[in-house]
Amino acid sequence: MSLSAESARNVARVLAEGMPYIRRYRGKTIVIKYGGNAMLDENLKSGFARDVVLMKLVGINPVVVHGGGPQIGRLLEKIGKESTFIDGMRVTDSETMDVVEMVLGGLVNKEIVNLIAHHGGRAVGLTGKDGDLIHARKMTITRNTPELDAPEIIDLGHVGEVSSIDASVVNMLIGGDFIPVIAPIGVGDDGRSYNINADLVAGRMAEVLKAEKLILLTNTPGLLDEQENLLTGLRAADINRLIADGTIHGGMLPKVNCALSAVNSGVAAAHIIDGRVEHSVLVELFTDEGVGTLIEA
Repeated sequence: MSLSAESARNVARVLAEGMPYIRRYRGKTIVIKYGGNAMLDENLKSGFARDVVLMKLVGINPVVVHGGGPQIGRLLEKIGKESTFIDGMRVTDSETMDVVEMVLGGLVNKEIVNLIAHHGGRAVGLTGKDGDLIHARKMTITRNTPELDAPEIIDLGHVGEVSSIDASVVNMLIGGDFIPVIAPIGVGDDGRSYNINADLVAGRMAEVLKAEKLILLTNTPGLLDEQENLLTGLRAADINRLIADGTIHGGMLPKVNCALSAVNSGVAAAHIIDGRVEHSVLVELFTDEGVGTLIEA
């Protein structure tokens, strides 16, 4: 069935609008944190894989870092293990860490790799333990409580933060025309595995790879002001003000902080976009308007 004249004009306009962006980003690395509803809805999952393949076909180097919290929670529930969260982080004992590695490094990672292959791309799945990629250190939470003379130190188990990244294996895959798909599991100096927040891994990965862009997929349209209006182009000073006045708070703080760290470390721009919008990555990259919040230094 042929397109109507109006539809044909719209298609041509989109292609023409995208051309300068394709030229600008050709040969550049773009790190994408993939999570939220985009990982749960079948149409969005398929669309994301197609978009990543298209990016590679036009000469862009996508690197995918993925989460998988809901999938971990479902499997823990199946085996009768209760999930406990402190300040939004899952307390991870040794048994839970086994499940995390199984889900992130196995089920979720390989599903993404398979979807990319299904749409004509070549992807390789990694955890931070492969190729000495992600070194981690144990994370603890310190709380000051009036009842105690000293701060309370809370042990989260196998929850870590990035100590360092050796991106040699990722650069080798990019050079071999593969799409790296990375699960946020690191290894500590003690040889133990650590579960790390995927936003933080994506941000540090973008810094180490000297990426052109960091894109964080979320379940919101982006950063919103107090009237729920989307904030589009922001700079570091704007972000600091919005944090100080409480506009940016809660679960959005880690995303914003890792985006700020990335742009302050040489990444040209960070984007917080709505993963519930089909093809949101392409719309943000290749159109004048975009679909989320752009953060620059």
